[in-house]
Amino acid sequence: MFWQFFWQRQWLLWSWPGVAIISGTVWCQVQLDVSVNAWFGGFFDLLQKALEKPGNATVDEFYASLWTVMQLNLVAFSLQIAVGFFTKHWLFRWRQALTDDYVRNWYQHRHVEGASQRVQEDTSRFVSIIDHLGVDFIRSLLMLMAFMPLLADYSRFITTYPLFGEVHNGLVWLTMFWAVCGTLLIALVGIRLPGLKVQSELVEAAYRKELVLGEDDPERAGIQACDSRFDDIRTINFRIYLNYTYFDAAKWCYLHLGHFIPYLALGPTIVAAGFTYGQMQQIMHAFGKVEGSFQFLVRSWSHIIDLTAIHTRLAAFEVASHDGKDTDQSTPFNNTID
Repeated sequence: MFWQFFWQRQWLLWSWPGVAIISGTVWCQVQLDVSVNAWFGGFFDLLQKALEKPGNATVDEFYASLWTVMQLNLVAFSLQIAVGFFTKHWLFRWRQALTDDYVRNWYQHRHVEGASQRVQEDTSRFVSIIDHLGVDFIRSLLMLMAFMPLLADYSRFITTYPLFGEVHNGLVWLTMFWAVCGTLLIALVGIRLPGLKVQSELVEAAYRKELVLGEDDPERAGIQACDSRFDDIRTINFRIYLNYTYFDAAKWCYLHLGHFIPYLALGPTIVAAGFTYGQMQQIMHAFGKVEGSFQFLVRSWSHIIDLTAIHTRLAAFEVASHDGKDTDQSTPFNNTID
């Protein structure tokens, strides 16, 4: 049901053309980034030459180089605004497709616990998270396609690496190795978070339902019942806070350490004056783009956790509604999750 947007006839003029437009616009942004990377070489070589001796470079050359990158950035910013505007409209159609299907079959869905919340809130959150993850995923793939060959070409400047000596396409292997290490680390540290997030949604829904029923029924939403529900909320949230502490510590240590990795790799070549300052900037920029693309899972893990929780809730909602069963989420908190 989640992917009906791409197959139902009424949405075909939005779904696949929308993917093509978003992908094409992001590809243009990536190509502009490649042009900026090429600009780094000339500009920083000009700076190096200008600083070596007065008169080596003219003011006109300096400002002309700045004007070039300003034009590139202006086009890139315009594309970013345009793709952001279009993507939000495209995703709203996806939400509308989900909502239309749920409302059309409301007689099947209405008996499920928290049905109204799932139709309204979960579908909205689903497309909101897809907004973050989808475009970033497309951009990461296109960045790899554009910058991997550049990084492989720049590897020719690096004659030796610490501990490993000479390695063919060493910069490419280094970014892949570092990204895999980070992804495995984050996946291991954050492996319990999706389940905890789902459980948190369940106990929040149970507490909310008790309060809503109490608006019409004086026998519901008593102090004891509300305290019991809120104890469940406190328990699961305290567990989430603890797990996110481990997760954030591992994530930020990894990302901050990553800033030093290219400098450690380039150290022998830098001290041997193996390239110019402009070439070094090109290498650092390309390395950062490839590394960032490989680290998509690391950077997006929090969004992935939220998306997993929402997907689990909506999938259970659909199964329960088609089976005609009531998935009562008002049961006490499950203490087996730790």
